[in-house]
Amino acid sequence: MTSIEHLLRELAPQVLGVLTRRHGDFAAAEDAVQEALIAAAEQWVTNGIPANPSGWLYHVATRRYTDHLRSEFARQQREQDTAVVWAENAFVPPPDVDVTPDRDDTLTLMFMCCHPALTTASAAALTLRAVGGLTTNEIASAYLVPSATMGQRISRAKQAIKQAGATFAMPAPGERTRALESVMQVLYLLFSEGHTASSGDALVRTDLSAEAIRLARLLRDVAPDHPEVTGLLALMLLTEARREARTGAQGELIPLDEQDRTRWNRASIDEGTALVEQAFAKGTAGAYTIQAAIAALHDEAPNTVNTDWPQILALYSVLEGISGNPMVSLNRAIAVAMVHGPASALSVLDTLAQDVRLTDHHRLHAVRAHFHDMAGDHEQAARHYRLAAERTASLPEQHYLIGKAQRANAMRNDALISPPE
Repeated sequence: MTSIEHLLRELAPQVLGVLTRRHGDFAAAEDAVQEALIAAAEQWVTNGIPANPSGWLYHVATRRYTDHLRSEFARQQREQDTAVVWAENAFVPPPDVDVTPDRDDTLTLMFMCCHPALTTASAAALTLRAVGGLTTNEIASAYLVPSATMGQRISRAKQAIKQAGATFAMPAPGERTRALESVMQVLYLLFSEGHTASSGDALVRTDLSAEAIRLARLLRDVAPDHPEVTGLLALMLLTEARREARTGAQGELIPLDEQDRTRWNRASIDEGTALVEQAFAKGTAGAYTIQAAIAALHDEAPNTVNTDWPQILALYSVLEGISGNPMVSLNRAIAVAMVHGPASALSVLDTLAQDVRLTDHHRLHAVRAHFHDMAGDHEQAARHYRLAAERTASLPEQHYLIGKAQRANAMRNDALISPPE
């Protein structure tokens, strides 16, 4: 990610928060900020980053917002006179104006996007777009749905918030509790995209994972006694602790069993483990806390072979029963392979392949290839590694999978030419 892209992603929710707070119309403000971001991406490459980038964005976004209001008022005849008066006297700040947003605006913006009028899925999609800065394609990939479907979902969500009369303010404690589930899902998806980017030439996007962790800490300040908020923060820290060891010098993917565990961040592991214990002590463990417990078992193990796979399998079985997420089932299959062998795990995949959300997903092919490798069927392993490589939009994953296919082919050829003992 270029420095301009990184800066725009950082500034977007700040500018959107200020524009929404000052003018009230979130849908129009979000559209205006998106247009300003496009203008910045085009002009800053040529002209350079302005001295006050946030002021520049706010200036352009305000102009776009004003244009939107002029258009809306002109379309509505009964308000035409008001539109003329407003438009002629509308104040557009100069591009060097100092925009100093309250950092809490981002969390307020998240709760607004997670309005009770929206379904959890729609709220998460809208927030990932408005706060996380993810593209529609990236969000669609996270939800395993077509991009056009996700675009319509986001558009409808903005209209629903407008019709519900949502205001830009932190919700009262009772309303806040109802929105927490959506906010946590958003943060989880934002972190997941940062941990393993769904597309592009970089495996990780540290700006997204760092922002997700920052917001999770803020959320825990708002809801310190909520066990799943604590569990979510623990999961992020325990997963992020392995980031430095997940890529090589050229940005290539390094799988868990080949990572140098001395590069793992012990401070994050210690903090995450303590948070897991706190979450379990607060009551019945939910999905995030269980995932955090699984991550802790990986982080505490000296190597892959000596990992407590039976305990991980038991936790995934519980998680599968409460989540209904096919990716959880796919991860459980990996634990099955480590405990009961690849044949049992391949049987699990045959069942999972019937789920339309996974039927042709690159991870299903990659995991199947891994199991065939474990079973010694290198021909099938190579075939599925290639299929997985063709279906991922992440270049580091693609290169890794192609390399695995080549190695599986080499092992198959060695087996064909080697004389029997």
